[in-house]
Amino acid sequence: MATTAASRYTQLQSEREPFLTRARQSAKLTIPSLMPPDGHNGTSKLYTPFQGVGARGVNNLSAKLLLSLLPPNTPFFRLQIDDFVLERLAQREGARGEVEKALNKVERSVMTEIETNASRTSVGEALKQLIVAGNVLLYLMPAGGVRVFNLDRYVVLRDPDGNVLEVVVKESVSPTALPEAVLKSLPKQQTKKSDSAHRSLDLYTHIIRTTNGWEIHQEIQGIEVAGTRGTYPLDKSPWLPLRWSKIDGESYGRGYVEDHIGDLRSLEALTKAIVQGSAAAAKVLFFVNPNGTTSIKAVSESESGDVRSGSKDDVSVLQLEKFADFQIAFRTIEMIEQRLSLAFLLNSAIQRNGERVTAEEIRTMASELEDTLGGVYSILSQEFQLRYVTSLMHDMERRKLLPPLPKELLKPSITTGMEALGRGHDLNKLDGLIAGIQQAFGAEQVARFLNIGEYIKRRGTALGIDMAGLVLSDEEQAQANQTAQLQMMLEKLGPKGMDILRDQLKPTGDEQGAPQAAA
Repeated sequence: MATTAASRYTQLQSEREPFLTRARQSAKLTIPSLMPPDGHNGTSKLYTPFQGVGARGVNNLSAKLLLSLLPPNTPFFRLQIDDFVLERLAQREGARGEVEKALNKVERSVMTEIETNASRTSVGEALKQLIVAGNVLLYLMPAGGVRVFNLDRYVVLRDPDGNVLEVVVKESVSPTALPEAVLKSLPKQQTKKSDSAHRSLDLYTHIIRTTNGWEIHQEIQGIEVAGTRGTYPLDKSPWLPLRWSKIDGESYGRGYVEDHIGDLRSLEALTKAIVQGSAAAAKVLFFVNPNGTTSIKAVSESESGDVRSGSKDDVSVLQLEKFADFQIAFRTIEMIEQRLSLAFLLNSAIQRNGERVTAEEIRTMASELEDTLGGVYSILSQEFQLRYVTSLMHDMERRKLLPPLPKELLKPSITTGMEALGRGHDLNKLDGLIAGIQQAFGAEQVARFLNIGEYIKRRGTALGIDMAGLVLSDEEQAQANQTAQLQMMLEKLGPKGMDILRDQLKPTGDEQGAPQAAA
């Protein structure tokens, strides 16, 4: 008997369970709605953390990653073609400029598609899932856009090298949303009209890797849905199972929150104790000596400023007397918050406490913090960015939004992430070089020995700016200098000098007669 998608999903659930449990624990201390408990629905109440550092850190880190992986109005990839292949195709030199111009047009078309189909919002949500749960599944929809599947809605199987072998996705659909042909193929008791609006059916999508590509089909109640079977090339599948970290031999990754779960648990417990203790300390309770002269009724019914007979020694107020203990807990909370702020790249952790903090110090600390995510950039550039742009271009070609491109000659390369970090270091080194020379020898020596044009080009490259046509060439600079010198000379000579210069530039009599003689 053939294995159904539902049974395969059940078989692979056991391997996913420990990762799903840790993901829910991480979400509970950060953003509980990202991975709610099993059986959660719209009426269920989620746990409310006593601290907000975890949620603020997840939102901040996901925003930074989103700007790095999908920078707005800037292509995060380039289509590259080999120089020798280019010359052989064009049969002439200088063809790279024309080809690069055409490829840049394709790059802009792909970026326009990303900006217009609201993919950025879905990718931002997927990054939050990666940070908290360590795993997420993306689906590039045929009509454009991206769907996000949390870890509790799919299972995945990888080989020891990390290559995806199989993915099974579980969705709940209403019978009213299914085509009539699909409804007719299902058992009658599953499609009763009386309760179809309130019932849901489990739809399984099964993606299997083959030797040459991917095979996909969908099932409901063990019956294959007609018209859903298809194939995709090996590098162009619209299903992208992502993970935060790569661990050999495991099909799932670990989340970034899991690396700091100890600090989050300690902060949660201490903050809870401080909040509850502060509430108890804020409670005002008066005690009246029953054997004293002061009346309990006089104390309870008196307004502020009233005059009553009695003794102040008969009345006392309940005090918690835990100030010293609260101070220890509060200092521990501050220490843990500082560590978590550094881990999640919060701006408040970059600047130290002090009266004078230089901008260079802040830049250096920020650069060190960004370097800690180098490994994350590497895995996301390969498993997300590269596969995302390849699958998106394939889908755009299918929808006639891009012309067919020679796949064996063109290769997309990622220009953000690790490469962007490298360009940032180049920029810091350039600025450090200029600042060092100026401090040691003065600004005059910088102007004397520095090639300003070359520095501008390198700085623009480090910033990721297209410098083509932006900086004047040597010929254009020479012409501009000559024009400026002529203008200055004319201004110095004045009107009379200009007449003398005009007379000197007039042709002589011989020069005037030469054409006539020749005629």
